[in-house]
Amino acid sequence: MTNASAQTDGATQQVFDHHLGAFAQGLDELLKDYDDHSTIITPDKTYRGSAEIRAFFKAFLESADPGFWPAFRITSKSTAGEVAYLAWEAKPWVTLATDTLVVKDGKIAVQTFTPFSGQESLA
Repeated sequence: MTNASAQTDGATQQVFDHHLGAFAQGLDELLKDYDDHSTIITPDKTYRGSAEIRAFFKAFLESADPGFWPAFRITSKSTAGEVAYLAWEAKPWVTLATDTLVVKDGKIAVQTFTPFSGQESLA
């Protein structure tokens, strides 16, 4: 691995780790990983820019059942260059979910999120 690719992996890992830890700190901390050029793609909708991403996470956080966070468990996590991958579960609400993040210039440029659940919603 070249020094430049090691630096890219390290920068991606740093944003990835912050993103995962930010959920416990609230919406404003979580949004520090995004900017007005960021995009989140889900099976239902594509969210573009800070305002839409704020609305996405606000709805996600507010709709989660109180038992969701204690049940949250990471099952796979890795980075390669500018890409970070996460697989997780929060049973029984989410039996499997995947997130893929593309990190550029210290921000999440693009994120995909796909949940598979045993129930119709997180609430």
